[in-house]
Amino acid sequence: MGVNRRSFIRYAALTAAGSAAGLRPFGALNSLAQSATDYKALVCVFLFGGNDANNTLIQFDTAGDANYAAIRAALTLPQSSLIQLAQAPNFAMNPNLPDIAKLFDSKAAALVTNVGTLVAPTTKTAYQHGATVPTNLFSHPDQQLEWQNAAQSGSTQSGWAGRIADALTTSSNPNGLVPMITSVAGDTLFCNGTASTPVSVSPGNLGGATCSEGTTECAAQQATAQALLQFDSGLSLVQADNTITSNAYNYAKVLTAATSSLPGLLTTFPTAGLGPQLKQIAQIIQARAALGVSRQIFFAGIGNFDTHSDQVAQQGTLLASISPALAAFYQATQELGVSSNVTTFTMSDFSRTFQPNSNTGSDHAWGSHHIVLGGAVKGGQMYGTFPTLALNGPDDSGTNGRWVPTTGSVQYAATLASWFGVSPSQMATIFPNIGSFPTMNLGFV
Repeated sequence: MGVNRRSFIRYAALTAAGSAAGLRPFGALNSLAQSATDYKALVCVFLFGGNDANNTLIQFDTAGDANYAAIRAALTLPQSSLIQLAQAPNFAMNPNLPDIAKLFDSKAAALVTNVGTLVAPTTKTAYQHGATVPTNLFSHPDQQLEWQNAAQSGSTQSGWAGRIADALTTSSNPNGLVPMITSVAGDTLFCNGTASTPVSVSPGNLGGATCSEGTTECAAQQATAQALLQFDSGLSLVQADNTITSNAYNYAKVLTAATSSLPGLLTTFPTAGLGPQLKQIAQIIQARAALGVSRQIFFAGIGNFDTHSDQVAQQGTLLASISPALAAFYQATQELGVSSNVTTFTMSDFSRTFQPNSNTGSDHAWGSHHIVLGGAVKGGQMYGTFPTLALNGPDDSGTNGRWVPTTGSVQYAATLASWFGVSPSQMATIFPNIGSFPTMNLGFV
């Protein structure tokens, strides 16, 4: 990803001050807030590269498995290795997702099927006759942005989480000491609002990078950086950048103080992959009262799902790291007594073709299946319409198994937003094309 203006400012601030907090402006800090009430948090886990949904959720009935094995060929997972879902016995999970299968069967997780970016509901016939669809389908950067902004193209300046923060910050977090949105996976469109900006932190290092050049030298660097912030250049852009950096210091101190004073979590997280990101999110949630927030949105992410070759092994390794991390995070929310207040969900660029390519991999596709997890989730159920898995069939946009979505990603997002507290009257502002769909709430949470 290229370095944009916000990222440049962030990196410049880190270099000058020896701080890696990477925090953004949000306005003046408020006085110490009281305990948060009516708390809710959304946690997005983005699977960058396009997770193959066809090998994540698999038909388990005899006819479905035979069709799956015949078409998937080298990508077929043996039926004996799959984890049959007790709550949906005609379906099974990838063998590397045992924790997700267990959470589904315990009704703490749900599956939303054949979701993808759409401008309005469409069909194979409509698509092939030129129906309006999101720009640059099957393109990684475009589809990542369009999932994050819930718009027709990736050219908008704000994401749907950022627009939620624009709408709800004043009413929900009037005494918040930090922004509503925190990313533990870098700078993303999803987090950016028009009137609000997110916090970006490094997992396990809220206070920033340590200085290794000695006490005197580190103190001098810090003093120099702070002095630069007080310099009045008379240039509005420079002064704005100084404000950003100044707020970075302030937020780093607030987050460090709020989390360091709390007891350590008893839940054990994986030490690699998503584990450190979700552990950091859990720790920030633990500090919600000290931070004075009743609404928070978090962004985490993991990459390498672009499996054009060696897919079975590569995806298997990735899913094997995700499954215990998500389970540990849910356990941590139970430990903190907020499992019904925190909803975690996945997003990804797109799914992959049902028909394999010549390199034991698969190519970019469209509709995908996603996991929603939390105590408020109406779990143990599959939502949406599972596609007909036939090449050139009624749901195939072409001839190699790119499923035309039957549920729009904007509907998926709006359902989460509604649970979070977005009112029906605010929906059109946050999701401009939600009116093109028959329902804005899919009912899974």
